[in-house]
Amino acid sequence: MPLHKAHSLKIYNSLSGEKEVFTPLHEGNVGMYVCGPTVYSNVHLGNVRTFMSFDVVFRYLQHIGYKVRYVRNITDVGHVVDDEDEGEDKIAKKARVEKLEPMEIVQRYTVDFHEILKEFNFLPPSIEPTATGHIIEQIEIIKKIVENGIGYESNGSIYFDVKKFNETHNYGKLSGRNIEDMIANTRELDGQSDKRNPQDFALWKRAEPEHIMRWPSPWSDGFPGWHLECTAMSTKYLGNHFDIHGGGMDLKFPHHECEIAQNEACTGESPVNYWMHANMLTLNGKKMAKSTGNNILPREIYTGGSPFLSKAYTPSVARFFMLQAHYRSNLDFTDDAIGAAEKGYIRLMEAFDTISEINPSDKSSIDLQAWISLCYDAMNDDFNTPILIAQLFEAVRYINLLKENKATLTAEDLELLTKTLASFLFDVLGLSSEKAVGNTEKLDSVVNMLIGMRNEARANKDFALSDKIRDQLTDLGINLKDGKEGTTFSIN
Repeated sequence: MPLHKAHSLKIYNSLSGEKEVFTPLHEGNVGMYVCGPTVYSNVHLGNVRTFMSFDVVFRYLQHIGYKVRYVRNITDVGHVVDDEDEGEDKIAKKARVEKLEPMEIVQRYTVDFHEILKEFNFLPPSIEPTATGHIIEQIEIIKKIVENGIGYESNGSIYFDVKKFNETHNYGKLSGRNIEDMIANTRELDGQSDKRNPQDFALWKRAEPEHIMRWPSPWSDGFPGWHLECTAMSTKYLGNHFDIHGGGMDLKFPHHECEIAQNEACTGESPVNYWMHANMLTLNGKKMAKSTGNNILPREIYTGGSPFLSKAYTPSVARFFMLQAHYRSNLDFTDDAIGAAEKGYIRLMEAFDTISEINPSDKSSIDLQAWISLCYDAMNDDFNTPILIAQLFEAVRYINLLKENKATLTAEDLELLTKTLASFLFDVLGLSSEKAVGNTEKLDSVVNMLIGMRNEARANKDFALSDKIRDQLTDLGINLKDGKEGTTFSIN
């Protein structure tokens, strides 16, 4: 019997604002769509946290026996996703600056996105469609919305009539906003002179002569609206009505609100049963932003190339750090916090590695079934990874008691402990058993000792010795970086 039949999973539904018992539309099968990246720059750490949250959801649903079709798109089409760009889409803007074709930009950052997620041990989605690969589907949806009287043409562009839609539907039910609030907050693809109402959003935009990315349509040569692509791709692969739609909290409005409206205007159906939103990641208590310099790229964590970090951390440690907070909670990334997470991660891995050294007994003095139930209770409560991790540390306590002969387990129960711990550590949380990480502190001590010797040599003007230490460490894949705060190192 699949595990999901024995467990009642509850998911916090952003649409209702409550935790609801998860009941898939089709017994034993789950359809899940997550908004993917717009590939015009390196994926940032906040994106990684969002995608990691849904990677764990995907992993757990599979662990408890569901067959999951997980669709996560790539946004590679020319559209505007920020008012400040004044009508120029981010991909085309980057292409112009770097004197490249837009698809060269798309390819570069799609590859980067995949490489980063692989480093963090993400499972690939079942389907990863691109917006440019679904222009025809988007045009067909626009036709239906226009036929249903909710879309209108203006100067070669097609807009969604929010007020008309709101006469028979509830635009704003996901975000809790009303029409008046939206007048000031709706994102635009270009100016709003062609609109009937300022809160209307573009389904199709006529391309200006200088706009690089364009496609033919019944209305003009142009490009689809930002919100439309996810409506087209989610319904193509999951149907007009599916189980779970996820994304970052920042996408709730207007992006997901508009998705709901487009689906209802096109098919008459509300598309999603459970809307899930992951919260923000801050850096040292402040919003991450390239413009302010308060920013760290995922790769900088494990190369040690960030001024915000005292040393490098493995991707698995960074993953473990992020999963110590619930996906709906704000998480603050600091050097001290990830340093503490590393210590906990090492404790877990070392404890797991030593289970094989424990001798079985004739009887068990630990109630493993009660502990296993608590692990599942944590994940069944809206994927509560921090509570699960607390239970995994309870297993570490058990292992220490067993090593000290203060508790006993039968051979069968030792095997059950090993299997359960492995399932939650590696299959559900997606951590990697990096054997070298257990020696991290010793390695740090040795390298820091050599850095001290190098600093002493430099102070004594013995630059030959100083350079020799640096060069030999480089040959070993350990790079030194001299800065105002002293010398740090990273490992290739």
